[in-house]
Amino acid sequence: MRTINRRDIMTGTGAAAFSAAFGLPIPFGRHLPDGLKPILSPEAVAQALDGSIDGKPGLSVLSDRPLNAETPPQLLDEAVTSGKHMFVRNNGLTPTFSDADIANWRLVIDGEVETPLDLSIDDLRNDFDPVTLQLQIECGGNGRRFMTPAARGNQWSFGAISCAEWTGVRLADVLARAGLKETAVYTGHYGADPHLSGDPEKTPISRGIPIEKALEPHTIIAFAMNGGDIPLLNGHPLRVIAPGWPGSCSQKWLTRIWVRDQVHDGPKMTGQSYRVPRFPVAPGVEVADEDMKIIESMPVRSVITAPVTASRVAPGEPFEVRGHAWAGDRSVKAMDVSIDFGATWQQVSLDAPVNRYAWQHWRTDLTLPEAGYFEIWARATDDAGVMQPATQPGWNPRGYLNNLQHRIAMFAV
Repeated sequence: MRTINRRDIMTGTGAAAFSAAFGLPIPFGRHLPDGLKPILSPEAVAQALDGSIDGKPGLSVLSDRPLNAETPPQLLDEAVTSGKHMFVRNNGLTPTFSDADIANWRLVIDGEVETPLDLSIDDLRNDFDPVTLQLQIECGGNGRRFMTPAARGNQWSFGAISCAEWTGVRLADVLARAGLKETAVYTGHYGADPHLSGDPEKTPISRGIPIEKALEPHTIIAFAMNGGDIPLLNGHPLRVIAPGWPGSCSQKWLTRIWVRDQVHDGPKMTGQSYRVPRFPVAPGVEVADEDMKIIESMPVRSVITAPVTASRVAPGEPFEVRGHAWAGDRSVKAMDVSIDFGATWQQVSLDAPVNRYAWQHWRTDLTLPEAGYFEIWARATDDAGVMQPATQPGWNPRGYLNNLQHRIAMFAV
Protein backbone atom coordinates (compact mmCIF):
# COMPACT_ATOMS: atom_id res chain seq x y z
CA MET A 1 0.00 0.00 0.00
CA ARG A 2 1.49 3.33 -1.04
CA THR A 3 1.49 6.17 1.46
CA ILE A 4 -0.41 9.24 0.32
CA ASN A 5 1.70 12.30 0.98
CA ARG A 6 0.84 15.97 1.35
CA ARG A 7 1.64 16.74 -2.31
CA ASP A 8 -0.81 14.06 -3.47
CA ILE A 9 -3.57 15.61 -1.42
CA MET A 10 -2.85 19.23 -2.17
CA THR A 11 -2.26 18.85 -5.91
CA GLY A 12 -4.93 16.21 -6.21
CA THR A 13 -5.13 12.66 -7.28
CA GLY A 14 -8.57 11.80 -8.53
CA ALA A 15 -10.92 9.64 -6.53
CA ALA A 16 -9.98 6.61 -8.61
CA ALA A 17 -6.25 7.08 -8.06
CA PHE A 18 -6.81 7.74 -4.39
CA SER A 19 -8.86 4.55 -4.12
CA ALA A 20 -6.19 2.52 -5.86
CA ALA A 21 -3.47 3.92 -3.60
CA PHE A 22 -5.35 2.92 -0.48
CA GLY A 23 -6.55 -0.42 -1.74
CA LEU A 24 -10.09 0.56 -0.73
CA PRO A 25 -13.11 1.59 -2.78
CA ILE A 26 -14.77 4.97 -2.43
CA PRO A 27 -18.42 3.88 -2.51
CA PHE A 28 -19.77 7.39 -3.06
CA GLY A 29 -16.84 8.70 -5.10
CA ARG A 30 -19.13 9.52 -8.01
CA HIS A 31 -20.74 12.20 -5.85
CA LEU A 32 -17.50 14.03 -5.04
CA PRO A 33 -18.11 17.58 -6.36
CA ASP A 34 -15.84 18.98 -9.04
CA GLY A 35 -12.96 20.87 -7.52
CA LEU A 36 -12.95 18.88 -4.27
CA LYS A 37 -10.51 16.10 -3.51
CA PRO A 38 -10.64 13.31 -0.93
CA ILE A 39 -8.97 14.12 2.35
CA LEU A 40 -7.10 11.96 4.79
CA SER A 41 -7.13 14.29 7.76
CA PRO A 42 -6.55 17.92 8.65
CA GLU A 43 -3.07 16.82 9.76
CA ALA A 44 -2.27 15.69 6.23
CA VAL A 45 -2.35 19.25 4.97
CA ALA A 46 -1.23 20.93 8.20
CA GLN A 47 1.39 23.64 8.06
CA ALA A 48 1.79 23.86 11.84
CA LEU A 49 5.22 24.17 13.38
CA ASP A 50 6.60 21.50 15.66
CA GLY A 51 6.36 22.77 19.18
CA SER A 52 4.52 22.71 22.46
CA ILE A 53 3.19 25.25 24.91
CA ASP A 54 3.34 24.87 28.68
CA GLY A 55 -0.15 24.25 29.97
CA LYS A 56 -1.57 23.73 26.46
CA PRO A 57 -0.86 20.08 25.55
CA GLY A 58 -1.79 19.01 22.06
CA LEU A 59 -2.27 22.45 20.52
CA SER A 60 -0.70 23.08 17.10
CA VAL A 61 1.72 26.01 17.13
CA LEU A 62 1.24 28.21 14.07
CA SER A 63 3.78 30.88 14.98
CA ASP A 64 6.05 31.54 17.92
CA ARG A 65 6.57 35.31 17.58
CA PRO A 66 3.87 36.27 18.29
CA LEU A 67 2.67 33.03 19.81
CA ASN A 68 -0.36 31.57 18.06
CA ALA A 69 -1.70 28.05 18.43
CA GLU A 70 -4.91 26.27 17.47
CA THR A 71 -6.83 23.41 18.99
CA PRO A 72 -7.24 20.16 17.00
CA PRO A 73 -10.97 19.39 16.57
CA GLN A 74 -10.90 16.31 18.82
CA LEU A 75 -9.67 18.44 21.74
CA LEU A 76 -12.74 20.64 21.35
CA ASP A 77 -14.99 17.72 22.33
CA GLU A 78 -15.59 19.14 25.81
CA ALA A 79 -18.98 20.75 26.40
CA VAL A 80 -17.15 23.71 27.96
CA THR A 81 -13.66 24.53 26.70
CA SER A 82 -10.99 24.01 29.34
CA GLY A 83 -8.08 26.37 29.76
CA LYS A 84 -5.59 23.81 28.49
CA HIS A 85 -7.53 23.39 25.26
CA MET A 86 -8.30 27.04 24.51
CA PHE A 87 -6.59 28.37 21.39
CA VAL A 88 -4.01 31.15 21.64
CA ARG A 89 -4.09 34.29 19.47
CA ASN A 90 -1.47 36.93 20.19
CA ASN A 91 -0.40 40.05 18.33
CA GLY A 92 2.39 41.09 20.67
CA LEU A 93 4.58 39.43 23.26
CA THR A 94 3.04 37.46 26.11
CA PRO A 95 3.22 39.62 29.25
CA THR A 96 4.23 38.35 32.67
CA PHE A 97 2.86 39.63 35.96
CA SER A 98 3.81 39.31 39.61
CA ASP A 99 1.27 38.89 42.40
CA ALA A 100 1.82 42.55 43.19
CA ASP A 101 1.03 43.50 39.60
CA ILE A 102 -2.29 41.69 39.84
CA ALA A 103 -3.10 43.18 43.25
CA ASN A 104 -2.43 46.66 41.87
CA TRP A 105 -4.15 46.15 38.52
CA ARG A 106 -6.14 49.11 37.27
CA LEU A 107 -8.80 49.46 34.59
CA VAL A 108 -9.38 52.98 33.31
CA ILE A 109 -12.67 53.99 31.65
CA ASP A 110 -12.32 57.38 30.00
CA GLY A 111 -13.15 59.42 26.92
CA GLU A 112 -16.78 60.26 26.17
CA VAL A 113 -18.02 59.65 29.72
CA GLU A 114 -19.31 61.98 32.43
CA THR A 115 -17.21 60.43 35.20
CA PRO A 116 -13.95 58.69 34.25
CA LEU A 117 -13.32 55.56 36.32
CA ASP A 118 -10.13 54.00 37.70
CA LEU A 119 -11.07 50.54 38.96
CA SER A 120 -9.25 47.68 40.63
CA ILE A 121 -10.24 44.08 40.05
CA ASP A 122 -11.70 44.06 43.57
CA ASP A 123 -13.79 47.09 42.62
CA LEU A 124 -15.24 45.11 39.71
CA ARG A 125 -15.91 42.09 41.92
CA ASN A 126 -17.48 44.05 44.77
CA ASP A 127 -19.21 47.06 43.21
CA PHE A 128 -21.04 45.46 40.27
CA ASP A 129 -23.39 42.52 39.88
CA PRO A 130 -21.48 39.41 38.77
CA VAL A 131 -22.54 37.36 35.77
CA THR A 132 -21.44 33.87 34.63
CA LEU A 133 -22.04 32.84 31.02
CA GLN A 134 -20.79 30.34 28.46
CA LEU A 135 -19.52 32.50 25.61
CA GLN A 136 -17.89 31.72 22.28
CA ILE A 137 -14.67 33.37 21.15
CA GLU A 138 -13.55 32.73 17.56
CA CYS A 139 -10.65 34.19 15.63
CA GLY A 140 -11.74 36.11 12.53
CA GLY A 141 -9.17 34.08 10.54
CA ASN A 142 -10.56 30.67 11.48
CA GLY A 143 -10.53 28.67 8.22
CA ARG A 144 -7.88 30.82 6.51
CA ARG A 145 -5.82 27.72 5.63
CA PHE A 146 -8.43 26.70 3.08
CA MET A 147 -8.61 29.99 1.16
CA THR A 148 -7.74 29.76 -2.55
CA PRO A 149 -5.63 31.58 -3.53
CA ALA A 150 -3.88 31.59 -0.18
CA ALA A 151 -4.23 34.60 2.09
CA ARG A 152 -1.39 35.74 4.30
CA GLY A 153 -1.62 35.36 8.06
CA ASN A 154 -1.73 32.49 10.51
CA GLN A 155 -3.07 29.45 8.68
CA TRP A 156 -5.91 28.51 11.04
CA SER A 157 -7.99 25.50 10.04
CA PHE A 158 -10.95 24.66 12.32
CA GLY A 159 -9.55 25.12 15.82
CA ALA A 160 -9.53 28.89 16.46
CA ILE A 161 -12.77 28.61 18.48
CA SER A 162 -13.62 28.15 22.15
CA CYS A 163 -16.62 28.27 24.43
CA ALA A 164 -15.60 28.58 28.06
CA GLU A 165 -17.61 29.68 31.09
CA TRP A 166 -16.70 33.28 31.88
CA THR A 167 -17.39 35.22 35.06
CA GLY A 168 -17.24 38.98 35.26
CA VAL A 169 -19.41 42.06 35.08
CA ARG A 170 -21.45 43.49 32.25
CA LEU A 171 -19.60 46.17 30.34
CA ALA A 172 -22.92 48.00 30.15
CA ASP A 173 -23.02 48.31 33.95
CA VAL A 174 -19.51 49.76 34.08
CA LEU A 175 -20.30 52.23 31.31
CA ALA A 176 -23.51 53.21 33.12
CA ARG A 177 -21.45 53.97 36.23
CA ALA A 178 -19.17 56.18 34.13
CA GLY A 179 -22.15 57.84 32.40
CA LEU A 180 -22.01 57.76 28.62
CA LYS A 181 -22.18 61.08 26.85
CA GLU A 182 -24.47 61.48 23.85
CA THR A 183 -21.33 61.67 21.73
CA ALA A 184 -20.26 58.10 22.61
CA VAL A 185 -20.31 55.84 19.54
CA TYR A 186 -17.48 53.29 19.90
CA THR A 187 -15.07 51.78 22.41
CA GLY A 188 -11.31 51.39 22.11
CA HIS A 189 -9.66 48.60 24.14
CA TYR A 190 -6.09 48.50 25.40
CA GLY A 191 -4.10 45.70 27.03
CA ALA A 192 -0.79 45.18 28.81
CA ASP A 193 0.88 43.00 26.16
CA PRO A 194 4.18 44.45 24.88
CA HIS A 195 4.75 45.21 21.20
CA LEU A 196 6.92 42.68 19.32
CA SER A 197 9.60 45.36 18.98
CA GLY A 198 9.77 45.80 22.73
CA ASP A 199 9.11 49.52 22.28
CA PRO A 200 6.89 50.58 25.23
CA GLU A 201 5.49 53.44 23.12
CA LYS A 202 3.98 51.01 20.60
CA THR A 203 0.73 49.07 20.98
CA PRO A 204 0.40 45.65 19.27
CA ILE A 205 -3.38 45.76 18.95
CA SER A 206 -6.20 48.03 20.11
CA ARG A 207 -9.60 47.24 18.73
CA GLY A 208 -13.10 48.14 19.88
CA ILE A 209 -16.81 47.73 19.29
CA PRO A 210 -19.83 49.96 18.61
CA ILE A 211 -21.57 51.24 21.72
CA GLU A 212 -24.61 49.08 20.86
CA LYS A 213 -22.46 45.93 21.13
CA ALA A 214 -20.78 47.22 24.29
CA LEU A 215 -24.22 47.64 25.90
CA GLU A 216 -25.42 44.16 24.85
CA PRO A 217 -25.91 42.23 28.13
CA HIS A 218 -23.62 39.35 27.10
CA THR A 219 -20.62 41.64 26.52
CA ILE A 220 -18.62 41.45 29.73
CA ILE A 221 -15.38 42.32 31.46
CA ALA A 222 -14.21 38.90 32.66
CA PHE A 223 -11.96 38.18 35.63
CA ALA A 224 -12.49 34.40 35.87
CA MET A 225 -12.87 31.42 33.55
CA ASN A 226 -14.40 28.05 34.41
CA GLY A 227 -14.51 28.99 38.08
CA GLY A 228 -10.82 29.90 38.35
CA ASP A 229 -8.25 32.34 37.07
CA ILE A 230 -8.18 33.03 33.35
CA PRO A 231 -5.08 31.33 31.88
CA LEU A 232 -2.30 33.85 31.29
CA LEU A 233 -2.20 33.11 27.56
CA ASN A 234 -5.94 33.81 27.38
CA GLY A 235 -5.90 37.17 29.13
CA HIS A 236 -5.32 36.85 32.90
CA PRO A 237 -6.21 38.78 34.96
CA LEU A 238 -8.81 40.76 32.99
CA ARG A 239 -10.25 40.76 29.49
CA VAL A 240 -13.23 41.86 27.44
CA ILE A 241 -15.54 39.19 26.05
CA ALA A 242 -17.49 40.48 23.04
CA PRO A 243 -19.03 37.14 22.04
CA GLY A 244 -19.97 36.24 18.49
CA TRP A 245 -17.64 38.88 17.01
CA PRO A 246 -13.99 38.37 16.00
CA GLY A 247 -11.90 37.42 19.02
CA SER A 248 -9.73 40.49 18.44
CA CYS A 249 -12.59 42.57 19.88
CA SER A 250 -12.18 40.71 23.19
CA GLN A 251 -9.01 42.47 24.37
CA LYS A 252 -6.77 40.45 26.69
CA TRP A 253 -4.83 41.80 29.71
CA LEU A 254 -7.28 44.71 29.74
CA THR A 255 -6.09 48.04 31.19
CA ARG A 256 -8.20 50.69 29.47
CA ILE A 257 -11.50 51.23 27.67
CA TRP A 258 -11.48 54.52 25.80
CA VAL A 259 -15.00 55.60 24.84
CA ARG A 260 -14.78 57.33 21.47
CA ASP A 261 -16.89 59.83 19.53
CA GLN A 262 -15.86 58.07 16.31
CA VAL A 263 -15.04 54.56 15.12
CA HIS A 264 -11.91 53.53 16.99
CA ASP A 265 -8.69 53.87 14.97
CA GLY A 266 -6.19 51.95 17.09
CA PRO A 267 -3.69 49.41 15.73
CA LYS A 268 -5.46 46.61 13.76
CA MET A 269 -8.63 48.72 13.38
CA THR A 270 -7.73 50.48 10.13
CA GLY A 271 -6.59 49.51 6.65
CA GLN A 272 -7.53 45.88 5.92
CA SER A 273 -7.16 44.39 9.39
CA TYR A 274 -10.29 42.49 10.41
CA ARG A 275 -12.10 43.86 7.38
CA VAL A 276 -13.64 42.27 4.30
CA PRO A 277 -14.73 43.76 0.94
CA ARG A 278 -18.07 45.54 0.89
CA PHE A 279 -18.94 43.64 -2.29
CA PRO A 280 -17.89 40.30 -3.85
CA VAL A 281 -14.43 40.33 -5.43
CA ALA A 282 -12.59 37.93 -7.71
CA PRO A 283 -10.06 35.70 -5.92
CA GLY A 284 -6.62 37.25 -5.72
CA VAL A 285 -7.51 40.82 -6.63
CA GLU A 286 -6.32 43.86 -4.70
CA VAL A 287 -9.03 45.72 -2.82
CA ALA A 288 -8.72 49.37 -1.86
CA ASP A 289 -8.94 50.19 1.85
CA GLU A 290 -11.98 52.37 1.29
CA ASP A 291 -13.82 49.37 -0.16
CA MET A 292 -13.39 47.31 3.03
CA LYS A 293 -15.80 47.08 5.97
CA ILE A 294 -15.22 46.08 9.60
CA ILE A 295 -16.17 42.50 10.49
CA GLU A 296 -18.89 42.32 13.11
CA SER A 297 -20.93 39.13 13.67
CA MET A 298 -19.13 35.91 12.73
CA PRO A 299 -20.83 33.50 10.28
CA VAL A 300 -22.56 30.19 11.01
CA ARG A 301 -20.10 27.35 11.54
CA SER A 302 -19.76 23.85 12.99
CA VAL A 303 -17.04 21.38 13.90
CA ILE A 304 -16.90 17.59 14.21
CA THR A 305 -15.18 16.70 17.48
CA ALA A 306 -15.68 12.91 17.42
CA PRO A 307 -14.67 10.58 15.96
CA VAL A 308 -11.13 11.62 15.20
CA THR A 309 -10.49 11.98 11.50
CA ALA A 310 -9.09 8.85 9.79
CA SER A 311 -10.79 6.58 12.35
CA ARG A 312 -11.62 3.01 11.41
CA VAL A 313 -15.05 1.52 12.03
CA ALA A 314 -16.76 -1.72 11.08
CA PRO A 315 -19.05 -1.60 8.02
CA GLY A 316 -22.71 -1.84 8.95
CA GLU A 317 -22.18 -1.03 12.63
CA PRO A 318 -23.40 2.29 14.10
CA PHE A 319 -21.05 4.76 15.76
CA GLU A 320 -21.61 8.18 17.33
CA VAL A 321 -20.67 11.43 15.61
CA ARG A 322 -20.81 14.68 17.58
CA GLY A 323 -19.63 18.25 17.66
CA HIS A 324 -20.63 21.87 18.19
CA ALA A 325 -22.23 24.62 16.10
CA TRP A 326 -22.47 28.40 16.51
CA ALA A 327 -23.51 31.45 14.49
CA GLY A 328 -22.10 34.74 15.81
CA ASP A 329 -24.96 37.01 16.88
CA ARG A 330 -27.46 34.43 15.63
CA SER A 331 -28.32 30.91 16.79
CA VAL A 332 -28.18 27.62 14.89
CA LYS A 333 -31.57 26.20 13.92
CA ALA A 334 -30.54 23.02 12.08
CA MET A 335 -27.56 20.70 11.82
CA ASP A 336 -27.03 18.10 9.08
CA VAL A 337 -24.39 15.55 8.17
CA SER A 338 -23.58 13.66 4.98
CA ILE A 339 -21.58 10.48 4.26
CA ASP A 340 -21.85 10.66 0.46
CA PHE A 341 -19.95 13.86 -0.33
CA GLY A 342 -23.01 16.05 0.08
CA ALA A 343 -25.32 14.16 -2.30
CA THR A 344 -27.76 13.56 0.57
CA TRP A 345 -28.02 14.93 4.09
CA GLN A 346 -29.61 13.81 7.34
CA GLN A 347 -30.64 16.09 10.18
CA VAL A 348 -29.10 15.39 13.56
CA SER A 349 -30.01 16.14 17.17
CA LEU A 350 -29.15 19.73 18.08
CA ASP A 351 -29.22 21.17 21.60
CA ALA A 352 -30.34 24.69 22.36
CA PRO A 353 -27.57 26.96 23.69
CA VAL A 354 -27.34 27.16 27.49
CA ASN A 355 -27.42 30.94 27.03
CA ARG A 356 -27.18 33.26 24.07
CA TYR A 357 -23.70 33.17 22.49
CA ALA A 358 -22.90 29.68 23.79
CA TRP A 359 -22.16 27.09 21.14
CA GLN A 360 -24.72 24.33 20.57
CA HIS A 361 -23.91 20.64 20.90
CA TRP A 362 -25.05 18.13 18.26
CA ARG A 363 -24.84 14.37 17.85
CA THR A 364 -26.10 11.43 15.81
CA ASP A 365 -25.41 7.77 15.10
CA LEU A 366 -24.12 6.91 11.64
CA THR A 367 -23.49 3.64 9.81
CA LEU A 368 -21.13 3.22 6.88
CA PRO A 369 -22.85 0.74 4.56
CA GLU A 370 -19.84 -1.16 3.18
CA ALA A 371 -16.07 -1.35 3.28
CA GLY A 372 -14.26 1.64 1.86
CA TYR A 373 -13.21 5.24 2.29
CA PHE A 374 -15.88 7.70 3.42
CA GLU A 375 -16.06 11.28 4.57
CA ILE A 376 -18.40 12.81 7.09
CA TRP A 377 -19.41 16.35 6.23
CA ALA A 378 -21.08 18.66 8.75
CA ARG A 379 -23.33 21.59 7.85
CA ALA A 380 -25.02 24.10 10.17
CA THR A 381 -27.86 26.47 9.26
CA ASP A 382 -28.56 29.61 11.30
CA ASP A 383 -31.90 31.08 12.32
CA ALA A 384 -31.87 33.42 9.31
CA GLY A 385 -31.62 30.43 6.95
CA VAL A 386 -27.93 30.94 6.09
CA MET A 387 -26.17 27.59 5.58
CA GLN A 388 -22.50 26.66 5.69
CA PRO A 389 -21.05 26.25 2.20
CA ALA A 390 -19.04 23.25 0.99
CA THR A 391 -16.26 25.53 -0.25
CA GLN A 392 -15.02 29.00 0.66
CA PRO A 393 -17.95 31.42 0.68
CA GLY A 394 -16.08 34.32 -0.85
CA TRP A 395 -12.42 35.22 -1.14
CA ASN A 396 -11.02 38.24 0.66
CA PRO A 397 -7.45 39.55 0.92
CA ARG A 398 -6.89 38.59 4.56
CA GLY A 399 -8.66 35.22 4.48
CA TYR A 400 -11.36 36.02 7.04
CA LEU A 401 -14.74 34.34 7.63
CA ASN A 402 -14.05 31.10 5.75
CA ASN A 403 -16.83 28.99 7.27
CA LEU A 404 -16.68 26.08 4.85
CA GLN A 405 -18.05 22.75 6.07
CA HIS A 406 -15.86 20.59 8.27
CA ARG A 407 -14.98 17.22 6.71
CA ILE A 408 -13.37 14.21 8.34
CA ALA A 409 -12.09 10.99 6.77
CA MET A 410 -13.39 7.56 7.83
CA PHE A 411 -12.32 4.03 6.92
CA ALA A 412 -14.88 1.24 7.04
CA VAL A 413 -12.86 -1.96 7.32
